[in-house]
Amino acid sequence: MNNTFRILLAAAALAAGAAQAQVTVQDAWVRATVPQQKGTGAFMQLRSAKDVRLVSASSLTAPIVEVHEMALQDNVMRMRQVPSLELPAGKTVELKPGGYHVMLMDLPAQVKAGDTVPLTLVFEGKDGQRESVQVQAPVRAVNASAAPAAQHKH
Repeated sequence: MNNTFRILLAAAALAAGAAQAQVTVQDAWVRATVPQQKGTGAFMQLRSAKDVRLVSASSLTAPIVEVHEMALQDNVMRMRQVPSLELPAGKTVELKPGGYHVMLMDLPAQVKAGDTVPLTLVFEGKDGQRESVQVQAPVRAVNASAAPAAQHKH
């Protein structure tokens, strides 16, 4: 193989990788915990240029990370793991308290306001191709309920 061909092949591989970067994450944050609390939620806004599904999440901060949904069932708010979360092309999907969120469980230590939690989100397209997105989510106070821009201040 000559060098020109190798360079073209490498450029094509880079372009293909860049073309797959379809998902954007905005306003990611994690709710702080109190001492001995073993679980918390991560919240964010997800947007994809094409139809994909959030199929898994992981973090160095927690050994168990799952995608969850809070939903009213028989007049009781229940939380359950979901196998995936659909992201329709061009639509923003919000992970928020009281709705879909990423659950961090079996925390070995308290997560404090001001910390940063690394998250890896894995998305899968209709073609089965997977894309991992790295997120650095700041930790907000225990009583936080929304991103700062969404909070109303008097």
